[in-house]
Amino acid sequence: MKALETYHIAKNTIVIFASDNGFAPYVLKTFNVEALGHMPSYHFRGYKSDIWEGGHRIPFIVRWPGKVKPGSTCDKTVCLGDFMATTAAIMGNKLPDNAAEDSYNILPYLTQTSGKTVIRDAIVNHSIDGNFAIRQGNWKLELCPGSGGWESPKNAEAFKTGLPPVQLYDLSKDIKEENNVQAQHPDIVKNLTALLQKYVDEGRSTPGKPQHNDADVDLWKKGYTKGEVGKNGD
Repeated sequence: MKALETYHIAKNTIVIFASDNGFAPYVLKTFNVEALGHMPSYHFRGYKSDIWEGGHRIPFIVRWPGKVKPGSTCDKTVCLGDFMATTAAIMGNKLPDNAAEDSYNILPYLTQTSGKTVIRDAIVNHSIDGNFAIRQGNWKLELCPGSGGWESPKNAEAFKTGLPPVQLYDLSKDIKEENNVQAQHPDIVKNLTALLQKYVDEGRSTPGKPQHNDADVDLWKKGYTKGEVGKNGD
């Protein structure tokens, strides 16, 4: 900000503060900020690499003089992948069907444009082990028994202890993802799994012409569901 002000372009520049993933836990080995009282994942479960909220929730602060109202907030779910469609909208460019297939224009959220909304049905997350999660409203389905990443229990450990192969959380009641309710809501599991498969089949999660995936997509990581963990770096 100081540099922008120095060169007199602060009033005509969009500044976005964010992060690529959640906190990297290996930092704790050399600089244990948690021991110092700072919890980098806040009250979310997990860290970078994990399928849980701690692996994906990040800061998102925007300064855009004359466009974004100072002190305003938005509780909608957005993703860094939305930058491409949003930037195109700012520049007045229309993206082709085969570009930014999962990117939503969040300009109406930023500018609080009356009468315009971003209709995102759901958002997809991915762990470092290749496990998928899909969130729709307050429901979040995770297609793995463990973290899907570096935090315990990893998938191998979760399989050995008999944890269910999927996790379902109501984030409005359980933001820490401690109470897996997949057994109580098989209909939600079924519907969210079908929606995720629809995104795969159509090659996109935004409205538009269906696209081909660059590779075969295995939602269930079949080697994992058989307990054959260890082939993908776990």
